[in-house]
Amino acid sequence: MPQLIEKPTRIEPTGNKPKQIDEYIGRVNSQTDAISIAQMRSPSGWMEPGQMPEFDEFTLVLKGKLCVEFEGGQLEVSAGQAVIARKGEWVKYSTPGAEGAEYVAICLPAFSPHTVNRDSD
Repeated sequence: MPQLIEKPTRIEPTGNKPKQIDEYIGRVNSQTDAISIAQMRSPSGWMEPGQMPEFDEFTLVLKGKLCVEFEGGQLEVSAGQAVIARKGEWVKYSTPGAEGAEYVAICLPAFSPHTVNRDSD
C-alpha cells in the first residue's frame, strides 16, 4: 500500500543564519534510509560549512540562486536549474544573492549527519 506523507518534519539546520529544512522523505520523517527529499529555504547571506558527503545530492532550485563551491571553482544555480554533487566530492553551499533561495534536495542514500562529513570549524 502506498504511504502518504501528510506533512514534513522541520530539521535543525547548520550554517551561519537560520534556514528552513522540511524533510518529507528520509531518516527522520518517514524512516527511509534509501533516499531523502527535503525542501529548503535559505536567506540571503546564508552559508554552511564545506562537506564531503557519502551520498549523491541532487538539487533543484525553485526560487533565487544557490552557490555551490567545489574544488577548483564554483557554480551559480538559478531558479529552474539543477545541480548534482556526487558522493566523495567536496562542496560548500551558500545563498549570497539578495533574495536567498528555495530549493529541493534529494540525497541517495538518505542524508545523515553522520555521513555528510562537514568541515571542522
